[in-house]
Amino acid sequence: MFNILLPAADVVAIAILTLALYFPRHRRSDLLLSYLAVNVGVLAVATALAATSVNVGLGLGLFGVLAMIRLRSAELDQHEIAYYFSALALGLIGGLGAAMGWTALGLMAVIVVVMALGDSKFGASRFRNQQVVLDRAIADPAALRAALEDAVGAPVASYTVRKLDLVNDLTVVDARFQAGAVRPSLEVAEMSAR
Repeated sequence: MFNILLPAADVVAIAILTLALYFPRHRRSDLLLSYLAVNVGVLAVATALAATSVNVGLGLGLFGVLAMIRLRSAELDQHEIAYYFSALALGLIGGLGAAMGWTALGLMAVIVVVMALGDSKFGASRFRNQQVVLDRAIADPAALRAALEDAVGAPVASYTVRKLDLVNDLTVVDARFQAGAVRPSLEVAEMSAR
């Protein structure tokens, strides 16, 4: 029974993960196709491995090889890597999890739920990380924070100075800020302008 149920559950889980969670939130159709293809490919290979006398170690080795090949081909953000590994894990569980029974279905559900919560407006996706290049060298932390908040238009939660070039008058900073948040000073200025 689980030999048919798990691949069907995998198809439902990857559809939810990619079409209901990832694409509406991030709108990258190139990665959407990649997640679907990797999941179905791993599901097919894992199902074939489960039907032979080959051990599970080969399946896990396949998982690692696929991850290295794909992750080396393009730079991905951390949330994209999380979706990628979730797609791989769903395919492996769908193909090799028949012996686990209902536990395999539970693991699939846990993966989808964790991704839904983690990549929601209540999870980590509230914050964005962006490299900001300022056309002046700013060594003072308070002045740098104010310049960053002006540049991104939101309160800066944290930042890391990557380069402070006093000769060329340049500051390069990785800034972490809350997406969609408006700085109070900007909000007041907009209201008074109306």
